[in-house]
Amino acid sequence: MQEYDYEFAQFIYYTPGNLDKEAQLWPVRAGRSIAKPNYKVGPKRIECYSLHFVYDGRVRVEWDGNWAELQKGDLFCLFPGRTYHYRMLPSESPLRMSWLALDGARVKSLLSLAEVSPSAPYRRQAFASATQETAESAIEALAGAERWKPAEAMALQSMICRLFAELIPDGASVDAEEPSGWIRECIGFMELHATEGISVQQVAEFAGVHRSYFSGVFAGQVGMPPLKYIQKIRMEKAQRLLSETDATVTEIAFSLGYPNLYTFTRAFKSYFDLSPLAVRAKRGREATDE
Repeated sequence: MQEYDYEFAQFIYYTPGNLDKEAQLWPVRAGRSIAKPNYKVGPKRIECYSLHFVYDGRVRVEWDGNWAELQKGDLFCLFPGRTYHYRMLPSESPLRMSWLALDGARVKSLLSLAEVSPSAPYRRQAFASATQETAESAIEALAGAERWKPAEAMALQSMICRLFAELIPDGASVDAEEPSGWIRECIGFMELHATEGISVQQVAEFAGVHRSYFSGVFAGQVGMPPLKYIQKIRMEKAQRLLSETDATVTEIAFSLGYPNLYTFTRAFKSYFDLSPLAVRAKRGREATDE
């Protein structure tokens, strides 16, 4: 750490590459500090989201006429475009913090899941020693990462996602009526490739996150697991092809990515409680009635 007027600090900077931006979540900078007795910051504004983890001591954070006094195990976040002040409070231990600044379309929704928002930009007792280790691992990875190396960029993404996963309280949920931007992109990817037999793992890789994390967020926002959503896409396409075209049932089965007629028929009957031939026959009766 280097000595500055108000603190001893380490500053780490990162320039995101294309892989980082495709994931809509990337680090900008990070650091660690040990405050001097006259430590204070602000007024200041930043253009990204900066998560601060309080490891020791006490700090007072002020924003929009509000304030909070925080201590070990608490965290606060600076949101873009807003004015903040924060300063050290008297304590038996000096104020010691680490921070991780992030940007991208996904950050705000992840912070919301972690119960941190512009109106309440802090959380008390938000993390324990295991999460502190995860945050420190992410900062260490950031210090050594080279953005032009895809493996390092993805490893860094994984650590940041793991950090958020540990910060999200059990039972957290989001509004299923309005999926976030990255989940909507995943839905578009699924609708485009569902007939090619894609797996949930492939969709998670497209999103750049771990499968279990993706499945949990997707189910929370869409209202069903991703595997069932892929099945829904395929079954609805099958029903349209049976009702609106003269394609044979075998042709439809292969067109939707099923390995054989039997597997398709069983899946279709399980989903609609009708066989494909029954749907085709129903269309024929309706045409005769007309």
